[in-house]
Formats: sequence, structure tokens, C-alpha cells
Amino acid sequence: MFGPPSPLIENYLRKAGFWHVANIGWGCKLDSKLISAFIERWRPETHTFHLLYGECTITLEDVQLQLRLPADGSILTGFAQSVHWGVVCYDLLGAILDNIYGGQIEMGWLRDTFLEPGDDSTEVERIRYARAYIIEMI
Repeated sequence: MFGPPSPLIENYLRKAGFWHVANIGWGCKLDSKLISAFIERWRPETHTFHLLYGECTITLEDVQLQLRLPADGSILTGFAQSVHWGVVCYDLLGAILDNIYGGQIEMGWLRDTFLEPGDDSTEVERIRYARAYIIEMI
């Protein structure tokens, strides 16, 4: 499933604020050595990169600017607990995993269950595919 987004779900990704993020990296070459260098210099205890010239902190504003994600409005934090994760999964995706544990979704199941919608797909199928696409992205 994970590849460039289908034009059939562009509208839904735009409404959710994920269109730009879904298109990042397609056609770009990632520099694995640069990524490795940053990973080696990351200090999770201080949430900073320790570089030769000092510390560098990546803020939410930095992420917002780079990914063009909306970071306004109310903050959503915390822990969602439900005894009925199958119901939540069905309400949002229209399908339920055979074995669902605490809200975790297996990526293999997601890819196997949600195939790219065709031109004859319904709006509901496209919305569910867009949701699955976003889940796989994040």
C-alpha cells in the first residue's frame, strides 16, 4: 500500500492535513550516511542533537515548518483506552483484525486489507483507504 498516494484520496489527505507529508520523499534520494550521523548524535534524555558546534534542538515549530503540518488549535495528548478496539477499528476502517491487542494494528494486515481504490470505488472505500494510508504513514 505504501507508495505515492492515489489521486483518488488526494482530497481526503488534504482535508486531514497530510497531503504534503504523503508526497515527501517520492523521487528524492535519502542520504543514509547523513541520517546515520544524526541518529548517532541524538540524545533522547535531552531531546537534542549533540553536534560539533553545540546542541541543536528540533522543536514542534521546526517540524511544522518542514513538513507543512498544521500545528494550531487544541493539543491532543494522553492515552486512549478502550475495551472495544475492534469496534473502534471497524468504525474507522470498516474491517477488524483477527487478533487485535490494545489498539495495535499490524502493518501487514493493513497492506493486505486496504488495496488501492479503483475508479469504481465508493466514497466510503476511498475514505477508509485514506485512513489506512495515514495510519501507515505515521
